Amino acid sequence: MNSTEYKNLSVKEFTKAAEVYETDHAGVYNICKKDYPDVLAELEKEPFTDLLDCGCGTAPMLSLLYEKYPEKHYTGIDLTPKMIEVAREKNLPGVELVVGDCENLPFAENSFDAVICSQSFHHYPNVQDFFNSVYRVLRPGGRLILRDMTANTAPVRWFFNHVEMPIVNLTGHGDVHVYGKNEVRRLCRNAGLIMEHFEKRGFFHLHCVARKPRN
Repeated sequence: MNSTEYKNLSVKEFTKAAEVYETDHAGVYNICKKDYPDVLAELEKEPFTDLLDCGCGTAPMLSLLYEKYPEKHYTGIDLTPKMIEVAREKNLPGVELVVGDCENLPFAENSFDAVICSQSFHHYPNVQDFFNSVYRVLRPGGRLILRDMTANTAPVRWFFNHVEMPIVNLTGHGDVHVYGKNEVRRLCRNAGLIMEHFEKRGFFHLHCVARKPRN
């Protein structure tokens, strides 16, 4: 499939998921909830004022952050208009919600202290563009906190990428690729980001922190 086809599949998939995304009937999307405590714990290590959530969905993570730190400024972006529509119904003051493409973030340079991305970047067909865009919008010293699927061994990732994902996509999903540590390190390096931490946590989850250098 080409980039447009992948993105159209993702929009179709998450348009259907939007109404149940934060309910007890979310199905496979419940996996996302396991990321929220670790993202919050990572953010609490350093002060921040402006935060961007890439692939924010219906804004569950932004809702938690707003509840804990209502004085901060939050922005969420998602490719699927229905996801943003549902997120806006929460009426969170000071939270900006944008329909847009995470491979081409529509924000000015040096806009954010932190960018978070949870269970989203495996949907991006031009993933290097995402990392490049994150570098551009981060302030010097700012962090990217990344959560997604992974596997420790190359053969398991090969199975995910060449067998499981093509089958799943036939059922209407827009999954593109599962990444390992070296792949993420290369994506960060090519963008100018420094990967400070990478580990596999829990059931096929990666936790990664990358930073934009201060100079």
